[in-house]
Amino acid sequence: MEIERKFLLKQLPEGISPTASHKITQAYISGDPVIRLRQEDDRFELTVKGKGALAREELNLPLTEEAYARLLKKTEGNVIRKTRLFVPLPGGLTAEIDLFEEPFAPLKYVEVEFGSPEAAEAFTAPDWFGEEVTYRPGYSNADLAFRGLPHQKT
Repeated sequence: MEIERKFLLKQLPEGISPTASHKITQAYISGDPVIRLRQEDDRFELTVKGKGALAREELNLPLTEEAYARLLKKTEGNVIRKTRLFVPLPGGLTAEIDLFEEPFAPLKYVEVEFGSPEAAEAFTAPDWFGEEVTYRPGYSNADLAFRGLPHQKT
């Protein structure tokens, strides 16, 4: 079970000290159900995600590089490339900051994963987080891949 809240990133916090960063490439075989291929650095996986916004089932299966390359030919829509930074938050939580490359730049997300829906609902976002988009259509990575950038408020 994946339980997470997603926010647009207002600004990178001053003096940010990520504990790790990863280069991620994602492509989608299907948007319903969500079937995703991901390369994260030198790791490869296929993910199947259930329905939901705050909480949903998620199954990750490791792939070889060869299997990933074969399945990549079956994908549709835009390929997503991003850098993910991991920043510690109070209470043992971690902010996962996604900095998207073209065609989605300058889009930036920050996600926080939780152990329970109650913990997710009790979370107060730091000032440097922007608007919450957990429940807004168009802001999932699958939506980006199949539909492009959502309309931004002006």
